Amino acid sequence: MSRFVRPSKYRHVFGQTGKKEYGIENVKVSNTAWDTNLISASGRYISVNWNASGGGAFAILPLPSPFQPIPNFPYKLPDIIPLARSHTAPVLDTDWSPHNDSIVASGGEDGKAMIWKVESSVFEGWNDEGWQPQDFDPVARLDVSPRKVGQVLFHPTAENVLATASAEHTVKLWDLANPESAKSVLSGHGDAIQSMAFNPAGTVLVTTCRDRKIRIFDPRAGGEAVRVTDGHSGIKGARVVWMGEHNNIATTGFSKMSDRQLSVWETGGLSNVKTMTIDQSAGIIMPFWSDNNILFLAGKGDGNIRYYEWESETLYPLAEHKSNEPQRGMCFLPRRALNVFDCEIARAYKISGSYIEPIAFIVPRKSDSFQSDIFPPAPSAEPALSAAEFFSGKTASPKLVNLENGVTSSGSYTPASLSTPAPTKTASAPAPSPVAAPSPIPVSTPAAAPAPISPVAPKAEPRATPVTPSQSQPTFDSGNGNALLQEENARLTLELRDAREKIRNLELQVESIRANARKAAQALLDE
Repeated sequence: MSRFVRPSKYRHVFGQTGKKEYGIENVKVSNTAWDTNLISASGRYISVNWNASGGGAFAILPLPSPFQPIPNFPYKLPDIIPLARSHTAPVLDTDWSPHNDSIVASGGEDGKAMIWKVESSVFEGWNDEGWQPQDFDPVARLDVSPRKVGQVLFHPTAENVLATASAEHTVKLWDLANPESAKSVLSGHGDAIQSMAFNPAGTVLVTTCRDRKIRIFDPRAGGEAVRVTDGHSGIKGARVVWMGEHNNIATTGFSKMSDRQLSVWETGGLSNVKTMTIDQSAGIIMPFWSDNNILFLAGKGDGNIRYYEWESETLYPLAEHKSNEPQRGMCFLPRRALNVFDCEIARAYKISGSYIEPIAFIVPRKSDSFQSDIFPPAPSAEPALSAAEFFSGKTASPKLVNLENGVTSSGSYTPASLSTPAPTKTASAPAPSPVAAPSPIPVSTPAAAPAPISPVAPKAEPRATPVTPSQSQPTFDSGNGNALLQEENARLTLELRDAREKIRNLELQVESIRANARKAAQALLDE
């Protein structure tokens, strides 16, 4: 009896734990009870909330990588290492700039947010005799609040824009070039803010709160939320993540009976699309989104990482990476820094005890060539807007980088309108005029900022200059000709995907026939 199996190129994705030399040992993780991921990663470095006496601190470490090795760097850390120590109370959260792999923001219980710039020379000589650790110094300090700063989050498209959430129950947006005062203040929360997320263009910000509400804000307008709805009914922590270019968000939380839940919401009217019960464990679930349309769920206190594929307005479970080592925190590497030639579609860094363990999620493929169907363009390190342009009202889709050749182009994401809720997900909501036809906006990169690393193998040179239309795919303007090109390109892409799927099925059939033939030949020999 045959059974229908949903076709998916990610159906066989599996998690592969990295070798010891690609992990980091002897990590002293902070013991603070504040709920964050404890760890964050850029394409070159990793930051960890550190258990330090005499104030607050976090560690900045180079990522273990065969492509960018640090000579003589001890990935079993010594007891004393350089730390970012300027906070006077424990560090609660860190976040790396999506536009510069060397810039990280931190927030702490002292009510301050700080910006740090990492120089690669600081890691030289760690194993040399007579080496003395030199702590990092911040390049900017923000007086956010008289109370603790629980979350920090960089803007996805505008350079030098940072969002901070404090125990005053407000979210503030800052222009790091002019950090004297916040550019926008988002209010209306009834209790502690538990998590926040931008949409891909950064025009909308969503938060979860201990008062069990989900709120959507226009971050530049300030004030109270544009839309509010009831979230998970349990009192424990809730998290939110934006589901990429879909106008949906995913939240994790608890029911009144303390069951762990996953919910999907459409952002047009904040109506619930689906809610499912995961299990009855007590740990908070950390959600992570990949632009492969895969949602990863990692529970604190357990060793499982579940992942689902979002397709046709439905979440389909793919598989589960299981481990006997429970995780305290986790982060995912930016997709532009993945090893695409090993078919690595995502990489997690998991804190387990005093060890940071890398976990690669791999699509099994026989071919050694670049697999374009499982590697859509990734968000580039090149910003689409300056902070001044963003706060003046301009909007642009994120720049995207082709993971095969490193070419940067403009995206085509159109966020849903915040003016009036869409009645259904299928209704065509009018897009705001600034987003109607985004075009590449030339942005000059500061001279002090290092060039972004190559998103592929070390053979490829980093590219950070905007490409011309003749070098990239057609830009998506509002003309009819380009609309026809988009439709034709989408049709051809689907046909190519179907053809590749058929080829893979035929290859599997050939392998099965060969295996049966070998068994038959062996049976004849045995007779």
